Amino acid sequence: MSLFWIIVLVILALIVIGLFAYLVRIVPQAKAYVIERLGAYHTTWNTGVHFLVPFIDRVSNKVTLKEVVKDFAPQPVITKDNVTMQIDTVVYFAITDPKLYTYGVVGPITAIENLTATTLRNIIGELELDETLTSRDIINTKMRAILDEATDPWGIKVNRVEVKNIIPPRDIQEAMEKQMRAERERRESILRAEGDKRSAVLTAEGEKEAMVLRATAKKEAMIAEAEGQAQAMERIYQAQARGIEMIKNANPTKEYLSLKSLETYEKMADGKATKIIVPSELQNMASVLTSAREILIDDAEKEVETLVKGKK
Repeated sequence: MSLFWIIVLVILALIVIGLFAYLVRIVPQAKAYVIERLGAYHTTWNTGVHFLVPFIDRVSNKVTLKEVVKDFAPQPVITKDNVTMQIDTVVYFAITDPKLYTYGVVGPITAIENLTATTLRNIIGELELDETLTSRDIINTKMRAILDEATDPWGIKVNRVEVKNIIPPRDIQEAMEKQMRAERERRESILRAEGDKRSAVLTAEGEKEAMVLRATAKKEAMIAEAEGQAQAMERIYQAQARGIEMIKNANPTKEYLSLKSLETYEKMADGKATKIIVPSELQNMASVLTSAREILIDDAEKEVETLVKGKK
C-alpha cells in the first residue's frame, strides 16, 4: 500500500472520529442543553448521552441548573428624607426552565442586575435613613418577592436577595459615629451611677447590719452579766439562808446572840464610817432613863404645888 492511501485512510479515520465526537454528546450532571433543529427550538437535553443530527440540529445554549450567586456593584439610591447612599446586593437564583431562560430575555444576568437596581430604588425611596439602616429583612423580603415574580417568565427562580452593604455619605457616617459615641457615654454614665448607688446601698446595709450585730452582742453581754450577778446574789442569799438555818437548828442561847451582835458592832465601828450605830440594848436603856426622868419631874412639880397651897 502506497503512502498516498495511508494518508487517505488516516484522514478518513480522523473525519469519522470527529463526526462521532460531534454527533454523540454527553450532558454532565446539573447541566441542560437547548437543541435547535433548523433554527427552531426542538428539545432540551438533560443528563446523559444524546445523538445530534448532523447539519440539522445544533446546541443553542448550555445551561447550568445549579444555584447561581451574583454580587452586583453598589447602586446609588435616595431615601425618603433625601439622603443619597450606596447599596450593593447579592442575588441567589436558579434556572428552572432552560428554554425560557434561552429565549425569554436577552442577557438574563444584565436584566436581573437592572431589575434589582430599579426595585431597590423604589423600596428605599419609601423609607427614611433610620428605617433603611434597621430594615434589612424587610428590604430583602420585598426585593425577593418582586424579583421572583418578574423573572418567572424568564425561567428563573429567585431564592434569596441580601443587602450586603449600606454605605451612607461621609458626613452622615460621622454624625452616626458621634451619636453612637454619645449614646455609649450616656450608658456608661448610667451604669457608673447605678454602680455607685448600689455600692452606697450595700455600704449602708453593711453598716446597719454591723450596728445591729453590735447592739445584739452588747445586749446579750449585758443579759449574761446580769444573769451572772443574779446567780451570784442568789447563791450568796442561799448560803446566808443555809447559815441562818444551821444557826437556828443549833438553837443558840441569848447570851451567844448578844455576843455575836457586839462583835459585829465592833467590826463596824472599826471602819472609817462617819455614822454612829447604837445597839438596840442601849436604845432600850436610854428610853428607860427618859421615862424615869419624866416621872421624877412630875413628882417634883406635884410637891411644889402642894407647898404653895399650904402657905396660902
